[in-house]
Amino acid sequence: MAITAFMLGLLVYAGFRLFHRAFYTVKPNERAVLTSFGRAQRIGDSFVRDNSLNEEEQQRYQFPVLRTIGPGGPYFKWPWQKVHKVEVDTKALDLTWDPTKRQSTIEAVTKDNLTTGVNGQIRFRASENNLYAYLFGIDTPLEHVMGYFVSVLRERIANFVDPKGQSLVGSGDMQGEEGGPAVDLSEGVSINDLRKNLPLLNDYMEQQCRSTGTRYGLELDAALITQIDPPAEVDRALSAINSTRNQVAADISTARADAEQQITMSNRAVEIASNNAQAEVAPLRELSETLSNIKARGGQSALRAYLRNMRIPLLKQARRIVQITAPNR
Repeated sequence: MAITAFMLGLLVYAGFRLFHRAFYTVKPNERAVLTSFGRAQRIGDSFVRDNSLNEEEQQRYQFPVLRTIGPGGPYFKWPWQKVHKVEVDTKALDLTWDPTKRQSTIEAVTKDNLTTGVNGQIRFRASENNLYAYLFGIDTPLEHVMGYFVSVLRERIANFVDPKGQSLVGSGDMQGEEGGPAVDLSEGVSINDLRKNLPLLNDYMEQQCRSTGTRYGLELDAALITQIDPPAEVDRALSAINSTRNQVAADISTARADAEQQITMSNRAVEIASNNAQAEVAPLRELSETLSNIKARGGQSALRAYLRNMRIPLLKQARRIVQITAPNR
């Protein structure tokens, strides 16, 4: 009798435990995947596709599309089934996060061999369309994504060139003896270029990391690189370089302004002299045209009469008149 009661109690306990574990719920910020004997439930023979990957990468990252269980419940599962829950809300993480070591900044080398520190954050979330890669593709998808992001970031910093250029003088200004610029200001300082173009750098990182959802099942929502700080001694040298460049730029601007002012004043002086000359010549041209018209219409006698009449007012104002006659021959 005791054995029968023990067995009955054991069956009730086992049934309760199985019944209790047979139901589960999914939170609003979660998605669930159900596996039977270790195999995840799939949607037909569909696979995750990403056209941004090449053929080799598409074959390497060919993951099946899983049946996803949305928020709600309670849901039922058999004892041989297991529920894998994934949080799909967006999270933020510092770039310095590394499970293998502690660090306060990410070191990178610029194109002019300057070591600089990079800080910022990334926002990410699990890809609902590729939960297979997130759950079963790799052990730690976040660690892989961070390593991938940092490697792409370092490569970009090492090859970054300011798209707007750093030339402070035009191609025809300040020519040297051999035809080149007398002062070489066309080469920018890489750290300064990076600081001025942080939005471009963030956009580039987002574009390059769009395939992380297909590779690792973790989508990069945004890259927020906020600081690019070189060591103290390098920063002091950069400050000196920037001061020198600003002074040179100010001197060039002042020289250009003075030259333009002198050119403008010279053009004004030529214009004034030309106008004065035209003002002096205009009456003579008018008188010549008048005399030509009189002679053409009235002949030589009319021209002599006009000249005699024009002399009368002048003779009235004269105090002494000298008449020269031709000598008798």
